[in-house]
Amino acid sequence: MQKTSIWAALLGVEKTTVHHVDTCPETGVLLARVTPHKSLRNRCGICSRRCSRYDRGEGPRRWRTLDLGTTETYLVAHAPRVRCPEHGVIVAAVPWARHQAGHTRDFDQQVSWLATQCSKSAVTVLMRIAWRTVGSIINRVWKDTAKTFDPFADLKRIGIDEISYKRGHKYITVVVDHDSGRLIWASPGRDKATLRKFFDALGEERSAQITHVSADAANWIATVVAERCPQAVRVADPFHVVQWATGALDEERRASWNRARKAAEENEPARGRGRPPKDAPERPDSQKATKLKNSRYALWKNPEDLTVKQKVKLDWIVQIDPRLGRAYYLKEGLRTIFRLPHADAVVALDKWVSWARRCRIPAFVKLQKSIVKHREAILASIEHGLSNGRIESMNTKIRLITRVAFGFKAPEALIGLAMLSLGGRKPVLPGRG
Repeated sequence: MQKTSIWAALLGVEKTTVHHVDTCPETGVLLARVTPHKSLRNRCGICSRRCSRYDRGEGPRRWRTLDLGTTETYLVAHAPRVRCPEHGVIVAAVPWARHQAGHTRDFDQQVSWLATQCSKSAVTVLMRIAWRTVGSIINRVWKDTAKTFDPFADLKRIGIDEISYKRGHKYITVVVDHDSGRLIWASPGRDKATLRKFFDALGEERSAQITHVSADAANWIATVVAERCPQAVRVADPFHVVQWATGALDEERRASWNRARKAAEENEPARGRGRPPKDAPERPDSQKATKLKNSRYALWKNPEDLTVKQKVKLDWIVQIDPRLGRAYYLKEGLRTIFRLPHADAVVALDKWVSWARRCRIPAFVKLQKSIVKHREAILASIEHGLSNGRIESMNTKIRLITRVAFGFKAPEALIGLAMLSLGGRKPVLPGRG
């Protein structure tokens, strides 16, 4: 094997001639002077179309490539410009790197693989680059990866949700395929315009093939889904519906606590400074207010998950404050409906709405109006067995990625990292794909 072929194999370059390899005396880095094969010269950097040469460019350029052993390594080559009929005067393409990139394809590939597998510090220390550079590389790799497959193929049942990625109400809208469990689309924003971008990318024909859409009760999601795929069955997420009831229960708990505090102020004498004497009269209203304040978890948790102490407190609440106890049973009644067969759930939901309507608890009277409004979507979740469980699991993974991606300049890098990690097309190490 010729020496140039050995160097080409070591440097991981194809269709490239290695002319000379030496070491920079100032920095100690390895410099490999290369040129593309004749068939790949004078091509547009964007479309790879053969073009007429415009000029020699601005002289030799460097591209960072994978280290050779422990030595930092660069490829050095001239960067002439060509005149493309479509893109105008532009730097000619090179086979070892993407257009306008300062790193080789193999370097980008290894960085993207490490970013999906390792911690932030491990990637930056091992590859000797800044974390923002990692974000730029991920953007490039994901854009190329997205061109190699169709993320919307055989898409039938989808889930839509949003996730916060930064302080200041910065959100990303995500779409997940229920059947494959893949993250298929994500974009910055949380509004109708953002979601319309997804359906624009999906197209009218494929939008018409969507059969089920699961989401929370956000109006911006419902409006766009009704516009773009009206034939799809809208499914309300059971977790969010029960969360509404939990919120209504907590609102009543706070009202009950405030009533107990007010009663303590009116019925009990003011207590002086210091420790009360042993023969001081009991303060039942104050004790009740304190117990109600600390009863949140006993009311929130599912009955099967309560500790012995929490069960005792729940029994005390039902006896001492029947109204709050009624609110608790309303919450549990709504949660139980999602465990019933569809036919039984239809009857049970109507009974629950009737019960909540006349319960004389403002929070639940208000809640039953929302239940009536979303009745069909709630029953659809029971009939089809769909929820946003997959999406909530995906959101948990994205939150972890968000912590790793902290420091990226733009959300597109975070989205690229999430798509590479969760989109079913994970990068592979160079030379092993």
